[in-house]
Amino acid sequence: MKVSKKKAYFKSYFFTLMLKRTFYTALLILSLTMPTHAQQDPQFTQYMFNNLFLTPAYAGVDGITQVTVFHRAQWLGYQSSFGDGGAPATSMVSFNTPIYKLKSGFGGYITSDRLGPQTNNELQAMYAYHLGIKDSKLSFGIKVGAYSQAIDYEMYRAIQPDDPLLAGKSGKDSQIRPDVGVGVFYRAEKYYVGIGMNHLTKAEFDFGVSQARNALQNHMNLTAGYYYEVNFDLKINPTVLVKTDFKEYSFDLGIIATLKDKMWGGLAFRQSEAANVLLGYSFLKDRSLRFGYAIDVVVKDQEAKENFSHELMVSYQLPVTINSGKKVVRTPRYRH
Repeated sequence: MKVSKKKAYFKSYFFTLMLKRTFYTALLILSLTMPTHAQQDPQFTQYMFNNLFLTPAYAGVDGITQVTVFHRAQWLGYQSSFGDGGAPATSMVSFNTPIYKLKSGFGGYITSDRLGPQTNNELQAMYAYHLGIKDSKLSFGIKVGAYSQAIDYEMYRAIQPDDPLLAGKSGKDSQIRPDVGVGVFYRAEKYYVGIGMNHLTKAEFDFGVSQARNALQNHMNLTAGYYYEVNFDLKINPTVLVKTDFKEYSFDLGIIATLKDKMWGGLAFRQSEAANVLLGYSFLKDRSLRFGYAIDVVVKDQEAKENFSHELMVSYQLPVTINSGKKVVRTPRYRH
């Protein structure tokens, strides 16, 4: 019995060690081989509370049913030189829940990303299968949905009056395309690592013009976090997010301090763009209702942007049902 326990321990230790090395190697390769500033999908400063958006494999991993709302107002107060469009704004509503009998989870989200004359909308449904590995969980996920682009031609100002991309265009137009993504998520008691691949179908939007093939590029999100317990009341959570389209990349770094499992505060940095402050508080007796706020202070290209971006998060964890099949122990860092 003792020998078998030792073998199981060393297997678990070896797997964890290899996973960590693979993650750090991937980060090193990305940082050495790619230029920076990839951005096609929406970005969130509070990304550490939004893993479902980063990888479909996160669906149901925490063993709770949760609804989350994000709203991001970027470069608040910005106006274009033409007076149209305004500042970018992003909204998102997500939902995920475990399916204990199938050792899996289900989730979905809706996003609306307004970028001047163009608005990108997503509707995604996802399924994840959970594989228990001792005291940890390895999850494989897939998401299938629709991606739409809408254009308001009245907001464009053509440099050339006979521009073929705008000739004869007026009002608004939109197109919808299917979209698919996959992901992997590994959750241990003190750390997690997740990978998500988006836009595998590379959908194209031409709006009836053969020269315009605005294709979605394959995107990969690589995220990780570690939980360090300073003492019974204070916990520290450093996190990282790397986003790439395999031509360019960008990264976010953050660190969150949680006091008495109820309130949190932290700092984050988005590469070559902004320094961020994050604050949050949990309400209700079981701390199931959470509010988060982040403010971004632009540190680069300030002449082309407004100085501040604001982001709000509201999250609610539904009560655990008696017949759920498994008791859930609530902590802000790990639920299994």
